[in-house]
Amino acid sequence: MASPLPAREPDHLVWKRTTVDGRTAVYGVAGEGVPVLFLHGWGLGYHAYKRALKRLVHLGCRVYAPALPGFGGTPDLPARYFSFEGYADWVDLFLDAVNVDEPVFVAGHSFGGGVAIRFAHDFSERVRCLVLINSVGGSAWGAAKDKPARRLADRPLWDWGIHFPGDILLPRQFTKVLPVVLEDALPNLVRNPRAFWRVANLARSADLRPELEELKAKRVPVVVLWGDKDRIIPRASFDELCATIGQQGEVVEGNHSWLLADPDAFGEVMTNILPVAELARSFEEVVGLPAEDHPAAG
Repeated sequence: MASPLPAREPDHLVWKRTTVDGRTAVYGVAGEGVPVLFLHGWGLGYHAYKRALKRLVHLGCRVYAPALPGFGGTPDLPARYFSFEGYADWVDLFLDAVNVDEPVFVAGHSFGGGVAIRFAHDFSERVRCLVLINSVGGSAWGAAKDKPARRLADRPLWDWGIHFPGDILLPRQFTKVLPVVLEDALPNLVRNPRAFWRVANLARSADLRPELEELKAKRVPVVVLWGDKDRIIPRASFDELCATIGQQGEVVEGNHSWLLADPDAFGEVMTNILPVAELARSFEEVVGLPAEDHPAAG
């Protein structure tokens, strides 16, 4: 009689709970391999990204996707800690809670990109590589001819509001994006409307270029991705992120939520990025040195 095949790890996220700083934290986890921390965008959570994150599992990653404080059933940050610094501290404690003790590959979308920048800045020893996907933090909004760029914080809320539905409801991706966005956004809005608006204002005013300057000095690898039809994070803000790290970013086809509309494209982009993290990890395992200290690195 043939021996039964070993059970395969599921490639879909399994929803779990843990305790971070004495309070419940909800997260999804799946896969084996290089640890990847994925930080979601404003108003969303881990459910909306499940198809995109499955691609990372197929690439050989152990994916952790927490619901950030204020969303997905994870309680708000205490008022005195409500800042990007407070979110970064929470992420550090979350990794401790789920027993991740090696440097992680961090990817953040939109507001999650801002949290990822601050986390990498404050806890750079915990970050193997940073990927920013249509991320906040570049601050620039755009400029009229012969005038300096305006700050993103000066963009009126009504202007954000009129572009947000249009970004989601494009005819080509309506049936793909709207259901997954509503799966997270509606429950989050009903459960905690205050967090919706507090986080929106935090994201809108984010200028994380000083943090990125320090990451550049520390030689933390940073990759910046942007959808060419994004009307929520403008091209000027993407260009500022790229200029700050001193590297060209990658422009992909799609809007602010392109990785939700086309998870296969997200997987293809990440296929070109993840080997860097895998190589760094192999140096550490085989040689016992941080990758930057290895003679073959750099």
